[in-house]
Amino acid sequence: MSISNAAYQINEEIRDKEIRLIGDDGAQLGIMSPAAALEIAFEKNLDLVKIAPGSEPPVCKIMDYGKYRFEQSKREKETKKNQKIVEIKEIRMSPGIGLNDFNVKLKNGQKFLTDGDRLKVTVRFRGREMTHTEIGTELLNRFADACKDIAVISKPAKLDGRHMTMFLNPKAAK
Repeated sequence: MSISNAAYQINEEIRDKEIRLIGDDGAQLGIMSPAAALEIAFEKNLDLVKIAPGSEPPVCKIMDYGKYRFEQSKREKETKKNQKIVEIKEIRMSPGIGLNDFNVKLKNGQKFLTDGDRLKVTVRFRGREMTHTEIGTELLNRFADACKDIAVISKPAKLDGRHMTMFLNPKAAK
């Protein structure tokens, strides 16, 4: 649950017998009844917000609740904006791939890696191609060698059924 969506009890919703009050400047004002605390908050034209309902007695703070919620949502948007979602891009080949086709796949793979995405390179074997899996291993190794300056192998080539896969991660930017 995010902070901006957290349901705080404010003003008249606070029905505890006694609360610990923190002023708008952060100073502790002591333990008192919610009615007295609400009076202090209204004198300052602010809200009384229960921030720690689990403690004994519950802790309430005097603050401008609307402004607080606005700043929290702004902070959340900022952190969301700075996150980079790493996608896994996949490139599929067959053991009998031609040189030019291989170079096109290689160029696309290098573009994905420079964009910061992980890369899954797959070789699919059909029919009698299964008897020569070493061709697929050699193909994947050739692909990894061509990308070695911008990527590292996170999972080496492994045969899984009729597919041989290898994962490449982009090298950390300096």
